[in-house]
Amino acid sequence: MTVLNEQTVEIENPRDTFKKFLVSKGLRVTNQRMAIFDAAFELNDHFTAEDLLDRSRQLDDSVSRATVYRSLPILTESGLIREIDVGHDNKYYHSNRQARTFQAQVICEDCGKIFEVDAPFMEWYGKTVCDKLNMKPESQRLQVNAHCLFRAETGVCERAAK
Repeated sequence: MTVLNEQTVEIENPRDTFKKFLVSKGLRVTNQRMAIFDAAFELNDHFTAEDLLDRSRQLDDSVSRATVYRSLPILTESGLIREIDVGHDNKYYHSNRQARTFQAQVICEDCGKIFEVDAPFMEWYGKTVCDKLNMKPESQRLQVNAHCLFRAETGVCERAAK
């Protein structure tokens, strides 16, 4: 998957892309792996491994916790799922339905919700700082922890229920 400067491009047939990725790594395309992949792409928001396990078992009750935990690194290596570490006990994941500009995560300290925000300047920033060291950027992230101003005023986080 290629990230294009300030453009959004749909990933064509991500299921087939994942199958091809598995084959290229010498891994079998199993019903359990595909159920986990399908579950990840059905979840519209950020999810934990346990969320993925629950959804995967709805699609295929033979999916085990161990298979989910072994599959997550494969999914993230494929580039179709992103791992997001927000510094809490759980890592979160999010499906890459589109190739797009870099994303920053804004984490609401009040409700725990994670928001994805386009941050096209990150590509320039990563390249600039790496060029100074004669290096090539492999990955980067920007996370902002914030408090909900609406909650501060009203006592209720308007985004928590969404």
